[in-house]
Amino acid sequence: MAKSTDWNRAIIEEFRIHGGMVGGMFEDTPLVLLTTTGAKSGKTRTTPLVYLPDGDRIIVFASKGGSPTHPSWYHNLQANPQATVEVGTDQFDVTAVELQGEERDGLYSKHAEQHPQFAEYQATTSRTIPVIALERDA
Repeated sequence: MAKSTDWNRAIIEEFRIHGGMVGGMFEDTPLVLLTTTGAKSGKTRTTPLVYLPDGDRIIVFASKGGSPTHPSWYHNLQANPQATVEVGTDQFDVTAVELQGEERDGLYSKHAEQHPQFAEYQATTSRTIPVIALERDA
């Protein structure tokens, strides 16, 4: 099994055991668990992500640590924008909407101010890092 898969699995387990709280490098950092449906496999995949609360929306950033490629979860949301999130002990269905233009730029800047590594991620890659609003389903 890949090292990143083991790392994500440990974070997911800690998140669920402690009601959305994790320690280490993510202590005091807002985390959400995003469960998507695989674009090719059709299997569900859960990924822990740092997020920005924005009213009723959860904003996530397809940074992949500044990699030149988008993360798998982003491709999954493009193929199937219906997903599930876990925030703390709450779990609910969402629809993903990719943000553009000034809205995208403003939210990315706000997030990078709070989490400076995201400014580094954008500086590291030539792609524009997608910003996704996860909107709670009615």
